[in-house]
Amino acid sequence: MAKERKQIKDCYKWKLEDIFATDEDWEKEFELAKNELATFGQYAGKLSDDNILLECLKKESEISHHIERLYVYAYMRYYQDTRVGLYQGLSNRAEQLAVQAKTICSFMTPELSEFSDEKLKALQNDPRFENFSLVFRDILKDKAIILSREEEKIISEFALTAEVPHVVFTMFDNADIKFKPVVVNGKEVEMSHGVYSTLIMNPDREVRKAAFESMFNAFKDHINLISANYDGNCKKDWVYAKIRKFNTCLDAALYSEDVPAVVYENLINAVHKGTKTLHKYMKYRAEQLGLKDYNMWDMYVPLMSNLDVKYSYEKASKIVQDAIKIMGKEYSDIFNSAFTDGWIDVFENKGKRSGAYSWGCYGVHPYVHLNHDGTIHDMFTIAHEMGHAMHTYYSNSTQCEEKAEYKIFVAEIASTVNEVLLLKYLLKDAKGDMRKYLLNYYIDMFKSTIFRQTQFAEFEEIAHKGVEQGIPLTAEYLCNEYEKLNKQYYGPAINKNDLIKYEWARIPHFYTSFYVYKYATGLTSAITIANNIIKYGEKYFAKYKKFLSAGHSLPPLDILKLADVDLTTEEPFKRAMKEFADAFNELVKD
Repeated sequence: MAKERKQIKDCYKWKLEDIFATDEDWEKEFELAKNELATFGQYAGKLSDDNILLECLKKESEISHHIERLYVYAYMRYYQDTRVGLYQGLSNRAEQLAVQAKTICSFMTPELSEFSDEKLKALQNDPRFENFSLVFRDILKDKAIILSREEEKIISEFALTAEVPHVVFTMFDNADIKFKPVVVNGKEVEMSHGVYSTLIMNPDREVRKAAFESMFNAFKDHINLISANYDGNCKKDWVYAKIRKFNTCLDAALYSEDVPAVVYENLINAVHKGTKTLHKYMKYRAEQLGLKDYNMWDMYVPLMSNLDVKYSYEKASKIVQDAIKIMGKEYSDIFNSAFTDGWIDVFENKGKRSGAYSWGCYGVHPYVHLNHDGTIHDMFTIAHEMGHAMHTYYSNSTQCEEKAEYKIFVAEIASTVNEVLLLKYLLKDAKGDMRKYLLNYYIDMFKSTIFRQTQFAEFEEIAHKGVEQGIPLTAEYLCNEYEKLNKQYYGPAINKNDLIKYEWARIPHFYTSFYVYKYATGLTSAITIANNIIKYGEKYFAKYKKFLSAGHSLPPLDILKLADVDLTTEEPFKRAMKEFADAFNELVKD
């Protein structure tokens, strides 16, 4: 049973006091930001004067700095115990202030877009505006899609309503949905998302089946509501894409990340070829489990169920620290300091948000939120979230604040590099069942991060194309399209399942459109980087450090090229699929 937060030792809690020493300090900065925002409109219509423009850009950056600190502190306080009304209130106020700021500052982009290309290029190269050079680069790039000042203001006002489909799904998924209880060892267990992730790995097949049916029937029972909501989400994306003069929603999403379509195409093509090995893996799992009627509820049960490996937080942390030593003393020293200097919130407590994440604000060390329970997965979670934290640390330490925040496209790479390094470190000395377990863990990482996320990405594209072509996104249409993809990805080894077609309806990421494919490109990139670190050590780490330190000072694909990864070619994708096949072949051989 989870403890109250006050019962957990301070050494296992993060130090949010490093952002604001007290809540009263938060209130003072909130008032400061609000007052500065109230006078920001004075710059509207005057940006043609270079001196006023520079003052405006600095003031906007200052306001953004305040809002980020307010937002991060309020939400992390809220997430550490969601029952506390004070921090529910602070987070809501920070959210409203952020939206208000976006609206008030919305005049800047359309006004700058009226500048001639020559003036924008001159400003981009002017040393006085060095911290803001990306503003002018992006204006030059985006001129064709920027609207008038009034139109941009209207669009910014709709920011809150644009999130309605996501909010509706979140409320339904976390508060309103009801699941049928599952009987485990003769006792009725209340089902939830968290309980499902445990029961779907239960060695008792009847328990797995019951958990699967409880989960998917709950979404089936509301499939028309969810379909209508998702249809609204896709239509919202299409409206925004058309306003910006894009041909498709995917074009708009890729454009916003500075990613050419060839990257998406390379991923889809490579994964389609790789499904041959995935089909073999499904057949192998069925054989190892002794099942002639292998089904979707058998997908996650461990093949080596006799292994019950547990790691204390201290032991898991030490193993992860040893695994990343290959990157050299500088990286290791910074990495290790996180465990003693208040970066990490370790254990579950009552009211604490589930899962794990890394977050922070410029000028303060990054933070990591865990719910460590001692499983091997929890150890990999430490490696993963600390990868995010180190990426943030290097970017913030190297770049000015205006260029420090890296794009989402590269956000899942450093985290996954650490996971791959940990996996290969553990494999070095692993034998017998433990070696099989780790190989299977690695194969499942491919299955969940590359194959599954690419399947989701294809479904998103199908749904959005439906809206673009005037096809109603009915429950029947969405479910049938998802069912076809599931058969294509997992092959003939899995028996027909009438419930799997409802799986799309439970995926929260679909309300952050065209996000999931980045998990797949992230692992693809991480495999090349991790293998180069293992092969070349600190000599290659110097290149990887440039990637970690680049923030968004360059387009994301150019940042990846600093680490010798070029996603516009097929090579990284072929290498990832080969590594997947090699791991499977070794598992079968052993």
